Amino acid sequence: MRLTTKGRFAVTAMLDLALRQGNGPVTLAGIADRQRISLSYLEQLFGKLRRRQLVESVRGPGGGYCLAKAAHDISVAEIIQAVDEPIDATQCGGKENCLEEHRCMTHDLWASLNVTIFEYLASVSLGQLVDNQRAKEHACDVAVLQDKRANGSKPTAGAPV
Repeated sequence: MRLTTKGRFAVTAMLDLALRQGNGPVTLAGIADRQRISLSYLEQLFGKLRRRQLVESVRGPGGGYCLAKAAHDISVAEIIQAVDEPIDATQCGGKENCLEEHRCMTHDLWASLNVTIFEYLASVSLGQLVDNQRAKEHACDVAVLQDKRANGSKPTAGAPV
């Protein structure tokens, strides 16, 4: 399968944006810093995401990017397609010219895999990824608090319970 860093970085950047968007527009510099993705690469990706109306840009001081629609209404497949990332496991790119301009014997197998992968990615929303990430962070916070309590430390005021 040819899912390259372009698609992976786009999904990662969109997840970072979705996790932080409640605090106003998110800067690409912030995403680049947190996710260790080149700022110029993010600018290219977000240009494509904006053209596909998945994100909106906010200009001026305090500007950045926001999701253009609810996170639960954006599928991972949409994000990957927005940055022109092919979801294709065939050797021929779906042209059926795999073997000396003819269709290879396993073409249908790889074409079916493409459909399965696309359907799976279409069934996963950015909102689900946000929910999963927040659940992991909460579980980690709880584990740290339990560890502190087990070691005799008292939680500080305002610490998560």
